[in-house]
Amino acid sequence: MIKIGATVGIAVPQENASAAVGLDVAYQNLVTPGFGLGVATGYTHYFGRSNGGMENNDFGVVPVAGLIRIYPKDTGFYFGTDLGYGFIVGDEAVASNDITNTQRPDGGLYLKPEIGYHNNDWNFSLHYQKVFTGDNGEIGSQKFSAGSLGLGVSYNIPLGQ
Repeated sequence: MIKIGATVGIAVPQENASAAVGLDVAYQNLVTPGFGLGVATGYTHYFGRSNGGMENNDFGVVPVAGLIRIYPKDTGFYFGTDLGYGFIVGDEAVASNDITNTQRPDGGLYLKPEIGYHNNDWNFSLHYQKVFTGDNGEIGSQKFSAGSLGLGVSYNIPLGQ
């Protein structure tokens, strides 16, 4: 099946971003009725925030990830994760008023664990999304963070029997 969804969340920690909104697209194959594997991508937009005099720029995350889902019952609770690489896109500078012109990271390890409720057509989830960038993009004591805690909804489009 193809999953098409939308997400909204708050950036965590809120050092260089305040909120996030996104669109997700995934392909999932149910290997067994309770276990799905697939691939996932999409785009999440992070809204930059002012922090200690830094005017942080907006940026986006484009993941290329594998998808794992476990469905204990036909309808109800499910859990899983997306794991892969998250490309960080947008303005090359972390902050618009940074005189050192610190460059944003290009990306890193992408992780998106989630739990939620599902039926045949819809999934409703609580997720944590994170791109691990190491020390890249830090300005003084401000660490660069591409992570959010959020809610999501997706619609399942079946592709056959």
